[in-house]
Amino acid sequence: MNTIIKITSLLLILLFSASHVHATENVTANVYMHRAGTKILSGIVNVATGWMELPKNISLWNQKDENFLEGTAEGILWGIVHTASRTASGAIDLVTFWIPTFPIPEPLYVFDNFSRESEYHAFRMGR
Repeated sequence: MNTIIKITSLLLILLFSASHVHATENVTANVYMHRAGTKILSGIVNVATGWMELPKNISLWNQKDENFLEGTAEGILWGIVHTASRTASGAIDLVTFWIPTFPIPEPLYVFDNFSRESEYHAFRMGR
């Protein structure tokens, strides 16, 4: 009798864990496809619109500095840096879309938050 109860308990445990594994695989596939799609899209958009960092940074630095010439000079320099960074990060996201990480730039697109300076975080993993 004890053997029958042990075997039945073991089969029930295996039955419940098998359905959990199947559900986890579905969620993982959905998350993977979502992240891969996001990285492809953001890579294409950031390569195409990386140049918009230049006028964005000129505007941001003119708001920070009282002197127009200093703000424009700093904006041009930082704009060149951010233009190269956004374009390169877009290319990296496009090439590495199959790795399930988040896209590199923050904000995701240059036009998402035009009043915020861009940041770049490489290969962020998350759930």
